[in-house]
Amino acid sequence: MSIITLTTDFGLKDHFVGALKGKILSQLPEAQIIDISHNIDLFNISEASYVINVAYNSFPKDSVHFIGVDSESTIHTKHIVVYWNNHYFVCADNGIMSLICQNQKPETIIEIDIKDRMPQTASDLDMLIAVSCHIAKGGQLSALGKKIDQLKPQNQLQAVAENDTIRGNVIYIDHFGNCITNISKEMFANIGNDRSFEIRFGTKNIKKIHRSYSDFNVREGYTLKEYEGEKLALFNEAGFLEIAIYKSNPNTTGTAKSLLGLKYRDVVSVVFK
Repeated sequence: MSIITLTTDFGLKDHFVGALKGKILSQLPEAQIIDISHNIDLFNISEASYVINVAYNSFPKDSVHFIGVDSESTIHTKHIVVYWNNHYFVCADNGIMSLICQNQKPETIIEIDIKDRMPQTASDLDMLIAVSCHIAKGGQLSALGKKIDQLKPQNQLQAVAENDTIRGNVIYIDHFGNCITNISKEMFANIGNDRSFEIRFGTKNIKKIHRSYSDFNVREGYTLKEYEGEKLALFNEAGFLEIAIYKSNPNTTGTAKSLLGLKYRDVVSVVFK
């Protein structure tokens, strides 16, 4: 099975995504091409890493994940293949894989060096496509370049714990306007140790973690509909703290982004007592 997933900041207005798929199919007609997202904010590797992290494990092992976000090669940024958790990732070594691997060392990292086998007119994108197809065909990683030991570190927007406080940031805002932070359930449990807490952002706070979006204690004479527009916090399926609005809708009740004023990079803190 030759599965190649695509995550890019190319958008859908232009020809780029269609041309990308056409180039893959020209080299590997039997490829199963799956779009994860093409609407990543431009050059936003934090957002891309979150989207890939919550998606890649849904695919069969040995799937190839093409990442076209801030993917231009420079003197300081090489192209790499990373084998991690039984999946292959083809991208630039711009810090994104450090975020995806959460600073753990992958099984294999290859610095790509196949320029001598590519046409002189080949672009960075052409090289990443060729590498993705090579892997999807069952080709050996050793044929793609030399093995290296370290990924480029990426320290931006990582949650930190100091004393009784976890300080994180909003790293992604989804289609429903829900605001996902980089505060993990594991960090929350380790630092909190079952203590009471308060989640703070701006001038607002939340003092409860809900199990699901509809986890409300419905009072007698009320229905869940009465809670539409209520703010809540929960740990999402990826295990990250999320600030949401119950039944959020930008055209009716509003969203966490619009009603609570949260935006990308905003600080969210959890203070334990």
